[in-house]
Amino acid sequence: MSSDHPHEPHEDLDTERGRRKDEHLSLALSQRAGAQPRSAFDDVEFLHHALDGIDETAVDLSTQVGPAPWPLPLYVNGMTGGTATTAALNRELAITARETGLPIGSGSMSIALDDPSTAEGFRVLRSENPDGFVMANLGAGRSADDARRAVDLIAADALQLHVNAVQETVMPEGRRDFSRWTRSIEQIVAASPVPVVVKEVGFGLSGRTQLRLRELGVQIADVSGAGGTDFVRIENSRRERPDYAHLEGFGQSAVECLLDASTDLPLLASGGVRSPLDVIRALALGARAVGVAGGFAQVASEGGAEALIPHVRRWCEQLRQLHALLGAAGPAELVHTDLLLRGRVQEFCTLRGLDAGAMSRRRERSRPIPEGEPHVR
Repeated sequence: MSSDHPHEPHEDLDTERGRRKDEHLSLALSQRAGAQPRSAFDDVEFLHHALDGIDETAVDLSTQVGPAPWPLPLYVNGMTGGTATTAALNRELAITARETGLPIGSGSMSIALDDPSTAEGFRVLRSENPDGFVMANLGAGRSADDARRAVDLIAADALQLHVNAVQETVMPEGRRDFSRWTRSIEQIVAASPVPVVVKEVGFGLSGRTQLRLRELGVQIADVSGAGGTDFVRIENSRRERPDYAHLEGFGQSAVECLLDASTDLPLLASGGVRSPLDVIRALALGARAVGVAGGFAQVASEGGAEALIPHVRRWCEQLRQLHALLGAAGPAELVHTDLLLRGRVQEFCTLRGLDAGAMSRRRERSRPIPEGEPHVR
């Protein structure tokens, strides 16, 4: 969950970065205390068609993410690693991924590249999950050589490249020269032996940003919107003078970023996903798969894989049931369901010039019209 700063190895520096990773994890979990707040997902409502359901046994949850087939439209998003505490959490997450088939992402691996003694906290994602889909993770400021090293370290199937300008702005140790990120992304994409997933860390990827990523050759993007772990809150609480509270909630939600999409770039969605219904909502808005970080980390930190495995299986069972209820035989068919967009999401559509009302008529547009039946406008 921590920022990615390239440095030469140095004992004091790596100790500080390890301390920061543990702080990030602790503060992220503390944000989940109590009831989860209302989110943009609550402004997305399915228009219920009572006779559209199908047989649950006909549902296939597999999805296509770029060149890779995934068995589920759900994944464990990149979180942490590099210390004894975070390595223990990664082990539980990796075991869960192995037993459930979930793809899984690493946390930022910069500390392992700069201090190899911390690498085991990341390697465990592969050693405990030898046949699963595993994603390495680095910040956009790292080099193409670093990207290859991160992939090799955990035999990764893809590389998550995170952009986190808002976090760096508030972070006490933040590096705020963002001018080189575009070139860095382009170089890493060109050199990476595996597909690159560019992701935010909870502030969203606008349609404009998605288009720029496509132009840079990026294969997949994770919009990672606001509403989940708030790194402004985390970094502000770590400051000697916590005077950045006015930036809490900065950015756009995953819902808004999916609606803002203006390219055929395959999208993943994460940020504030609280339930299987939120997963279905994101899939219906065009995401190929949906990532969960804090919610799964909380279960794993409290009860380990023993608690998280049945938790994930219940989510998958509900995902299959919700597909059947909505008449979708697989995730790709959810984009034809009718959606009612309300509240701030509807306002976002108005401000961005998007036709929110058209989302409520998608079923009719996708349904083959039998010969002789009148067209419905």
